Amino acid sequence: MLHYNGFKIRPIQLEDNTQICNVIKGVFYELNLPKIGTTYADKDTDNMFEAYQDKKSIYYVIERDNKILGGCGIKKLDGSNENICELQKFYFHQSLRDKGIGKFVLDLCLKFATEVGYELCYLESTSVLKISHHLYKVFEFENLDGPLGDTSHYSCDVHMIKKLK
Repeated sequence: MLHYNGFKIRPIQLEDNTQICNVIKGVFYELNLPKIGTTYADKDTDNMFEAYQDKKSIYYVIERDNKILGGCGIKKLDGSNENICELQKFYFHQSLRDKGIGKFVLDLCLKFATEVGYELCYLESTSVLKISHHLYKVFEFENLDGPLGDTSHYSCDVHMIKKLK
């Protein structure tokens, strides 16, 4: 377990599923994001612990006072035969934003991806989330002309990639 400014950062546990699902879906309601063709509709969103159990996957949750406030993960990109991971489900409750913890957790995820041998890291987003796009640029993600793999996130209009190592 890691600590950052009074927050605990740790790999997801089974008992975190309901809380992290509520955080993720709550962001969709807060920002009026599309619910179809996005993370909101993924089967994994209701079963986050189970979705990140292989050796090349991890999902970190951010916790304070036994309450999950956000998270971010790495997993092999669905529908790709290449050695590409996907930065997934990077959502924070509004009380967690603008505290520097996003940068910390993103760095943690990218280090994990590099350690387990991925060559590239891909992500999908929506143009509404401009603040996160700035963070991705700081970490040297580059825009792509379209999607990779088969994530079923057809409502996402931003696609980015970063070379690891």
